Amino acid sequence: MNSVKKIEKLLTQALLHDGAMDYGLYEYELAEQTNKMRQSLIQDRDEFIFVVTENAGSVAMLLLEATGAVHINEQARERLKTLWPAPAYDSNLKQLILPIARDLRKGEIPLNGVKIAR
Repeated sequence: MNSVKKIEKLLTQALLHDGAMDYGLYEYELAEQTNKMRQSLIQDRDEFIFVVTENAGSVAMLLLEATGAVHINEQARERLKTLWPAPAYDSNLKQLILPIARDLRKGEIPLNGVKIAR
């Protein structure tokens, strides 16, 4: 199992430096999360929700919008960049990567629901 520091480095590479993501990991760990995410999205009245995971050095991502749109891996990252225009994307992820890495190290996959202030 990777250390928090190693997971943090992998997440940073994938999310902040446009690193590759693994579709097989998405299928293995995240595809089954879609219904749970949709329920959380509706219950919490979020605009969108995303989840990132890491396993054996690979990273995968899933983003679900209130509209029902589903985005996977690089497409999810690019969509998140449009939902959080610069500099918000980098700033927000720099704050979230370490807590996500800690949760992943504990074997938890954190759901990140987002409401947009208007």
